[in-house]
Amino acid sequence: MAKRTKKNETDRNSEELNINAHILGAGEVVEQHITDTLEVNYMPYAMSVIMSRAIPEIDGFKPSHRKLLYTMYKMGLLQGGTIKSANIVGRTMQLNPHGDAAIYETMIRLARGNESLLHPYVESKGNFGKSYSKNMQYAASRYTEAKLAPISAELFRDIDKDTVDFVPNYDNTMTEPTLLPVTFPSVLVNANMGIAVGMASNICSFNLKEICDTTVALIKDPDADITETLKAPDFIGGGQILYDEDKMNEIFRTGRGSFKIRAKYSYDKKNNCIDIYEIPATTTTEAIIDKIVELAKGGKAKEISDIRDETDKKGLKITIDLKRGTDADKLMKKLYKMTPLEDSFGCNFNVLIAGTPRVLGVRELLLEWIAFRTECVNRRVFFDLSKAKDRLHLLEGLQKILLDIDKAIRIIRSTDEESEVVPNLMIGFGIDEIQAEYVAEIKLRHLNREYILKRTADIEDLMKEIAEMESVLNSRSKLLNIIIKELKEVAERYGQERKTEIISAAEESGEDEPIELDTSPVTLFFTKDGYFKKITPQSLRMSGEQKLKEGDEITQTVESTNAEELLFFSNKSQVYKSRTS
Repeated sequence: MAKRTKKNETDRNSEELNINAHILGAGEVVEQHITDTLEVNYMPYAMSVIMSRAIPEIDGFKPSHRKLLYTMYKMGLLQGGTIKSANIVGRTMQLNPHGDAAIYETMIRLARGNESLLHPYVESKGNFGKSYSKNMQYAASRYTEAKLAPISAELFRDIDKDTVDFVPNYDNTMTEPTLLPVTFPSVLVNANMGIAVGMASNICSFNLKEICDTTVALIKDPDADITETLKAPDFIGGGQILYDEDKMNEIFRTGRGSFKIRAKYSYDKKNNCIDIYEIPATTTTEAIIDKIVELAKGGKAKEISDIRDETDKKGLKITIDLKRGTDADKLMKKLYKMTPLEDSFGCNFNVLIAGTPRVLGVRELLLEWIAFRTECVNRRVFFDLSKAKDRLHLLEGLQKILLDIDKAIRIIRSTDEESEVVPNLMIGFGIDEIQAEYVAEIKLRHLNREYILKRTADIEDLMKEIAEMESVLNSRSKLLNIIIKELKEVAERYGQERKTEIISAAEESGEDEPIELDTSPVTLFFTKDGYFKKITPQSLRMSGEQKLKEGDEITQTVESTNAEELLFFSNKSQVYKSRTS
């Protein structure tokens, strides 16, 4: 009987599920246009990636960078020693709920130890890996420590003075800034790359001092020639930029284009080897070594006897051992052409401006930053002005008390109810409620002439400050002078010499010598089944007949040299090019 009851309940439950499924339309095929699907399902995702993930804003940061740095700022990490990275990552999850791994990887790239940025925002302690090596992986967050670098103070200067807007975080428990009030154009000072949906961003880094000087020049004259102060990008890894004036001007003008950057090396005559100590920012030591090994095995770099990675705590170093009699400079010219030792950096200055992705040239990007910074300084001055006026208002009320302190004490003592103290002071001295409240809160020990004189002595200075701040708000030139002063301070305090050398692309191409090829004679065979073979005369004499696949036969025999170029035509109207070598 019990089993039967249980079975009946199961049947009844199944019937209810079927009814509910029918009501919800489960299993039904609903026709929907692909355009509607994209609009309803895919577009919100695409917009989210563009707006909140991959594209930096005018302050030079993506949301993940901003949330991490602001968390570290609120933790007081501008001063004091380093703390465990795991602690920072955990606290950042209050603003960035995308998992600890993603947050820690963001911190890695911002850290000095990783050597990704020209001016790192995070001081690191421990193994943070290296951007130029895939094999040198960073340690787990529980083993490393971090704090904010001194230059990060420029990211948060006056952030508590209403310089930028704040919005609630994802669970509405705290607020975070929409932008950081950076005092220099960080958007161009540190490299930034992001891939969104249907668009990407790739911004190269420039020298801080050069960028600040260029920005000052544009503030003074929006039509100034920026190439006089800004020559070319600058990378943390150094290297050499092959400077092509036309291509660089195109990048500066449009925000798009590419330039070539190559490694730097020295020749060790004693050990007959080449030491490569700076490489392009677009590649890694492993990629370079793998390509050179491939060339050596293929007989295209016979001058090389060995290659090894000797990178250590002193820095990057790739050593290439040479065979006797090898010309190091000539070999490097060949390796520049055939390996990532010379690479192209593709620029795409795509930045979110007021929520809209725009590709801007250097001038337009700096002008947008000037407009942004002008708004920040304007809001800061207005904030300070409001506070100064409030302070002046209180001191003016206190000054009136100075006329008769005994009267103030008498009014307070003769008032029966506490709630009547403030109204009675207002009537007795002709002051408003805010001033009366301030006077009423003064401790009894401070109701003496010395204390009041000290507090009111600053009234004249305060009035001068207020007048100056009002004149700044009414004069754009004074506002811009403040920005210029701050830019010069940043350049002087944090500026450094260029790391990337600039060399003329025209001169380098003019010095190139043709690569010598082996011109020894060879015999080429082509078979009916599409097999191709090259053999030297000596091997041909020794081997006699050529071994072929069963049923195959030689259709062409060509006497040639190892330096010729070959074209192979297929029956699919395709042609393939190769060298005999």
